[in-house]
Amino acid sequence: MKQFFISILVITASILTAGASTLIEQADSAYMADDFDMAASLYNKVIAEEGTSATLYYNLGNCYYRLGQPGKAIVAYERSLRLDPTSADTRDNLDFVNERIIDRIGERGTFIGNALDAASNKAKSDTWAWLAFGLFVLTVSGVALYVFSSSVPLRKTGFFGSIVTLIGTGIFIFFAFRSAALSLADDAAVITVPSTILSTVPRIPHDRNQEAMLLHEGTKVKILDSVRTTTADSVTSTWYDVEIDNTHRAWIDSNAVEKI
Repeated sequence: MKQFFISILVITASILTAGASTLIEQADSAYMADDFDMAASLYNKVIAEEGTSATLYYNLGNCYYRLGQPGKAIVAYERSLRLDPTSADTRDNLDFVNERIIDRIGERGTFIGNALDAASNKAKSDTWAWLAFGLFVLTVSGVALYVFSSSVPLRKTGFFGSIVTLIGTGIFIFFAFRSAALSLADDAAVITVPSTILSTVPRIPHDRNQEAMLLHEGTKVKILDSVRTTTADSVTSTWYDVEIDNTHRAWIDSNAVEKI
């Protein structure tokens, strides 16, 4: 396992307003002083007031891990990777925390789907788009070479080269859209409470027959549906129909999870 660099704080290099820079400096200082609660509060304030960045979420994840909140740490790392899926440090830290949560979940998704997601996350969506644009330019150049060149070898090179680059353009466009879809998906959530009992119905289980399973902090689930329920004493709550893995599905209280 790669060394875990949770103790190394990435100092934010983004150019922000003076007020935001001051907050970031305060958050960095609080982290270095081991005041992780204050640092997390300040990083959240910067995110709320000035917007998100992969580095801010990475630092926030480090704070939550130091505070003993692996669920919130995983949420922050996942959000960071959505903004920058190429960050090796963030992925290492996420893997490190995931190895230390209690639940061990079965297979999720399909082999092909997971492979395509992994490939899409090798670069940002705009990087894939620029690669597609570059290959499209080569495709046009190849077509022009085929149409206007009087040399047979050059015409063959332009013809077959444009076919290859056109196929590559389509592949990169596919990865660009898939990467963008993954970064914008709102159907993933992480359990952020120490433990929660999932239900077979969208309400608190009344007996053991309605208890589906017990899950713990840090476990990631996929949201399939949601409903709002009202109890006899007029308390309204939202319940998510979630998929835990390919063979388990149940209802969970929305207060027990945080969407990525």
